[in-house]
Amino acid sequence: MATTITMPQLGETVTEGTVAQWLKAIGDTVDKYEDFVEVSTDKVNAGVPSPVTGKIRELLVKEGETVATGTPIAIIEEAGAEASAPTQAQSPAAVESPAAVESPAVEKPAPTARAEAPAAAPSSNGPTAAGAQNGAPESALRGASPAVRRLAREHHIDIRAVKGSGSNGRVTADDVLAAARNVIGARPAAAPPSREAIPATGKTSTYARPIPGTLIPLTQARRIIAERMVESRHTAPHAWSMVEIDVTDVWSWRQREKSRFERETGLKLTLLPFFIRAVVESLAAFPLMNAKFVAATETQHAGIYVNDAINVGIAIGLPDNLVVPVIKRADQLSIKGLAIAAGEMIDKARKGKLGVDDLSGGTFTVNNNGANGSWASAPIINGGQAGIVTMETVVKKLVVRDDDTLAIRQMMNACLSLDHRVVDGYVASGFLADLKRRLQTMGPQGEL
Repeated sequence: MATTITMPQLGETVTEGTVAQWLKAIGDTVDKYEDFVEVSTDKVNAGVPSPVTGKIRELLVKEGETVATGTPIAIIEEAGAEASAPTQAQSPAAVESPAAVESPAVEKPAPTARAEAPAAAPSSNGPTAAGAQNGAPESALRGASPAVRRLAREHHIDIRAVKGSGSNGRVTADDVLAAARNVIGARPAAAPPSREAIPATGKTSTYARPIPGTLIPLTQARRIIAERMVESRHTAPHAWSMVEIDVTDVWSWRQREKSRFERETGLKLTLLPFFIRAVVESLAAFPLMNAKFVAATETQHAGIYVNDAINVGIAIGLPDNLVVPVIKRADQLSIKGLAIAAGEMIDKARKGKLGVDDLSGGTFTVNNNGANGSWASAPIINGGQAGIVTMETVVKKLVVRDDDTLAIRQMMNACLSLDHRVVDGYVASGFLADLKRRLQTMGPQGEL
C-alpha cells in the first residue's frame, strides 16, 4: 500500500513550509518514525518522521521549494506491499503521523521533472550520497537536530566527522562552529551561490558571519521573517506609545534575590520576569490588549477575538535568526516561575532545541531591547496579536519626586506598538499606565 505524505503544519499560524533537505532518496528504505525529510518554516526547522516502514517511491517536491501545508510531498510504499502505481480508483490516502497533517485521498500527480530531480541528482549533503562516500552511519546525522544540520550545511561541515559533546554523543551547534573554525578553506557546496556571495577568500558570507563586499543568500527563515514583517506593517496599522518608569524598588529587589536565585536554580535573575509579571497582570486588566483582529471569511464576519489564555512570547535574537518562544499561561506563574520558564526558553533557543509547541500560541509579545542598551524603540507587531511591548535599558537619572525633592533613581522606558484595528489610544495608554503603576509598586520586599 502506498502512503502519501503531505507538508505538515508546524504551528497554528504556519501556512507553508520549505523542503530544506531530503534525508532519503527514491528507492531508499525508511523505518517507521525515522526522519526522511527536513522541513523549514519561519518558526522552526524540523525533521518529518515516516508514519510507516517502507521504501521511498516518489519525491514530489524539490529541495528548496516552498509549498502550502497539506500539499503532497512524497509517496512511501509500505514494506511487504505490492509496488503498483495508484489509479483514480485506488488513490493513496495520507495517514496520520506525528508530523504529517491528515488529508483526504488524493490522486497521484502526473510525473514531472521535479519529482525525478532528487533521484537524478541527490544532495551532496544528504545521508545517501555522503554516507556512501565515507561509510559513516546515518544515525550520526539523525542524532543532530535539524537546526544543527542546517548550520553544518551553511559552513560546509561533514557532520558525520564531528565528534559530538552532547548527550549520547549528539552533535551540538557549538561542535559544528568549533569544527568550522578549524577548517582551512571552504568545502565546495552542491549548488554554489552567485559570484557576489563568494569573496576572494573562498568563504561564504552568512547572516551570522557577514563578510564586507558580499551578498548574503537568504535562508528560508530569514526570507519568511522579512515577508512577515512587511506583511505585519502593511496589514496592521501600527501606533506607538512610551512611558518612563521608576524601577528603583524592583531593581533593589532583584539585586537582593539574584545570588540566592542563581544558587537554587542555576539561572541568572534579570529584570525580565518582573516585567513579564507586571505585563500579564495589566493584560488581565485590559483584555483587549490580549486580543487579535479576525478578518472576514465566507463563514464569518470580521471581528476582534479576545483570547482566553495569556501566552507571552519572548523575542530572542540569535546570530542567524529571530525566534519568539512562548510562555503558556504566563498569568498563572509567579515571578520565580516566569524566571525559570524564560531562562529555559532562552537556553533552548541558543542551543537550537526549540520545538513547534514552544513557538506557537502566543497572544502578546515582550521584547527586552534594553539588554543591548536601547533607550527607545518601535517594534513590529507579531502577526495575529494586538501589541508588543519592549523593556528598554535601565539608566540612573536625577529626578524630581512627588514631594519636590531630587533623587537619583533607576529609570526605564517601556515602549508599546499596537494594532490600531484592535485597540485605540485610550486603551493602549491605559494599559501602559497600569503597567507603570504595577512596576513602580513592586518590591523592594516580597517573595518571588
